[in-house]
Amino acid sequence: MTQKIYVIHENAEWSEPLFDALDALGVPYEDWFIDQGSIDLSEAPPEGIFYNRMSASSHTRSHRFAPEFTSAVLAWLDEHDRVVLNGSHALDLEINKARQYSALQKAGIRTPKTIVTTGTDQLIESAKKMDAPFITKHNRAGKGLGVQLFYSIEGLKQYVYSDDFEEPIDGITLLQQYIESPDSSITRCEFINGQFFYAVNVDTSEGFELCPADACSIEDQFCMTTENTRDKFQIITDFDDPIITQYEQFLKQNNIAFAGIEFIRDEAGYLYTYDVNTNTNYNSNAEAKVEQFGMQEIAKTLVHYLNQQIKNEQHVG
Repeated sequence: MTQKIYVIHENAEWSEPLFDALDALGVPYEDWFIDQGSIDLSEAPPEGIFYNRMSASSHTRSHRFAPEFTSAVLAWLDEHDRVVLNGSHALDLEINKARQYSALQKAGIRTPKTIVTTGTDQLIESAKKMDAPFITKHNRAGKGLGVQLFYSIEGLKQYVYSDDFEEPIDGITLLQQYIESPDSSITRCEFINGQFFYAVNVDTSEGFELCPADACSIEDQFCMTTENTRDKFQIITDFDDPIITQYEQFLKQNNIAFAGIEFIRDEAGYLYTYDVNTNTNYNSNAEAKVEQFGMQEIAKTLVHYLNQQIKNEQHVG
């Protein structure tokens, strides 16, 4: 049986650029769109290379249990020693920001002060430990879910006990130190096969929900599409900072092959890392200006792993 590349995901629009890149390389692949499904644990999975692109925001696209099912699929693949890029641990960090921050801190990477809460009363009580202003965000998030800025506990109370309060899908709300950027921007560093690829300056002046993908759901009013983000995402061609080495070490320690890691600098120049995206996407307009294309590089990396596996099996045989 011909070995393939298997792409595990739940967002067809986000994965289409990758499939286009794989088509251009003429490599066999299979689309594992995971929304509903089943696996027979008494059977072995197919041979090949598996790339997990499951998203923490899947529930916003009516794919509520896609991450949970993906977790079972990845465990099945691990049990049979399949090569999985962005496997079980990457998924765990993708859908659990509290775990992200703990892992980042363990690696010596500065993060904003964060308190993990469940229950509205505990959320209010925990805010007493925060200096204002502070923000809330969902633990299982993506797309800036649940991000709200507050200048007082009273403002938080009004929000939490109103109909506007967004209940997190996993019941966990994070309270987090608000880091203000002097120029209302953040930096997103992209990594392919664990190595730095490029950095992007992102203008956040119009809101928190900034997605680099070209294809964003129309209901996500702050998720920037091709038509209105030509200046929102700008690739920094000469980016150089010691944080890159720390990020690469972090990815290696956590067995993550592909990721976008975001940080913000405060007025004093201190750098705070606040998000790790393991199903990273790219903005085609920004890439075209510098002729660097993330999905094409990911496709080449997947082909490299596939060819290496075929070569190893031929050598054994």
